[in-house]
Amino acid sequence: MKQITTFLLITILFSSCVLLKPDASQKKAGQESKPNFFDNLFSKKNQNIYVRISTSQGSSIVRLYKETPRHTANFVKLARSGYFNGTLFHRVMKDFMIQGGDPDSKQAKPGQLLGEGGPKYTIPAEFNPALFHKKGVLAAARDDKPEKASSASQFYLVQGKTYTDEELDRVEKIKLNGRKIPASHRTVYKTIGGAPFLDMNYTVFGEIVSGYDMVDKIAATETDRNDRPVKDIPMQVSVLKGKEVRKLEKQLTQESFRRKLIMK
Repeated sequence: MKQITTFLLITILFSSCVLLKPDASQKKAGQESKPNFFDNLFSKKNQNIYVRISTSQGSSIVRLYKETPRHTANFVKLARSGYFNGTLFHRVMKDFMIQGGDPDSKQAKPGQLLGEGGPKYTIPAEFNPALFHKKGVLAAARDDKPEKASSASQFYLVQGKTYTDEELDRVEKIKLNGRKIPASHRTVYKTIGGAPFLDMNYTVFGEIVSGYDMVDKIAATETDRNDRPVKDIPMQVSVLKGKEVRKLEKQLTQESFRRKLIMK
């Protein structure tokens, strides 16, 4: 009973802290507006798109998913325009997630409530059963409307926690309405961790490939009663270019090769 109560409390906190409340005009705009260049974003065969999120607590490099072209193109568009620069990670919940991307946070006063800002359009949901809320993924915040369209700018990075089989069984029954978590996802949630109760409800559109510790450091920071860090944590977001991408992928390939050698 204690475990179930704790789980429900986390769910309620998420509903009040991650969900946004855009006005009615956002819904209409979201239906009519979409990035006009996403068809060209992955024009090169096997091309990957990476962004760097830099803070006083370190930096993370995120690979954006090709499977979510509208979210990826929109995020790239905003990043290239400098939209995210100076915004804060304004909502932090240890063992859960860190959220940012609210333009109102750039000039926010200490203690000011945040989480309502963003462009006046939304992004249609791009759910994919293969993309799930493991530790380190990038996902879009949203309001509680049934279409589950995403905020155009507010996002979160998952820290999460590890789960037992019994806890995952309860997630399936209580939060996922009986939908089964695939065996491969269960293995990840039991070893690496994440936030399984969000799967297929919020669009996951990227994952950290380098710099997981930034999320852990920010998640450990002191927060006020509204989960806003007591000390502001602004970010800079940039899109990696050709030379940087080639250097990163060479490094990732070498690290993967070393891990395989160790496992033999």
